[in-house]
Amino acid sequence: MEKKCQLKSTMVIFISFFLLSLNSMAQKENGNITKETAQWYNSHNWLNGLKLKPHRSIDQKEFARQYRDNKTGWDKAFEYLRTTDLEDIGPGTFQIDGKNVYVIITEGPGKTFEQGKWESHRHYSDIQYVIKGKEWMGIEPFTSLKLTEPYDGPKDIAFYTGEGKYYIGDPEQFFIFFPQDAHRPGIKVDDDAPVKKIVIKVRTGE
Repeated sequence: MEKKCQLKSTMVIFISFFLLSLNSMAQKENGNITKETAQWYNSHNWLNGLKLKPHRSIDQKEFARQYRDNKTGWDKAFEYLRTTDLEDIGPGTFQIDGKNVYVIITEGPGKTFEQGKWESHRHYSDIQYVIKGKEWMGIEPFTSLKLTEPYDGPKDIAFYTGEGKYYIGDPEQFFIFFPQDAHRPGIKVDDDAPVKKIVIKVRTGE
């Protein structure tokens, strides 16, 4: 009986340590955020019923600010993800709310690591979700990278080179990249296996 109690206590301590470690990792990913912001974000009420999982790399503090400044746009973006048959829809660019929110759907083989470029945008945040397949997605503050192609206003894009963190994008989770987040998406994982992907561009709060 005493051995069972000791084992149970050990398991409780291990699980508690594991949960604390996960919480610590999330705090490191997101810097210092208020308790209220963390509770709001983790409630997932802002997903409006969307069952997809937000990736842990998402800057929760910045998302809360962007959501507050353009709630209508973000709500429309998540509603589109929730209600659209993404398996059936073909590649193309589609408007949800004019230039405030629009969609780009692509399908095809990923890029090699050398072909992939770091990029950032000033006027839009990206929701990026892999509908089918897998790809590597890089993320790093653009201030940590070296600018290789200056900002192009009409295209809302600048390019960089440098090192960063990489995560697997798959149908289980979505990413959000804000203007301060340089990102390097679309890098192949499994040779030339096709990847179907949606990018929803949401205008940032000015």
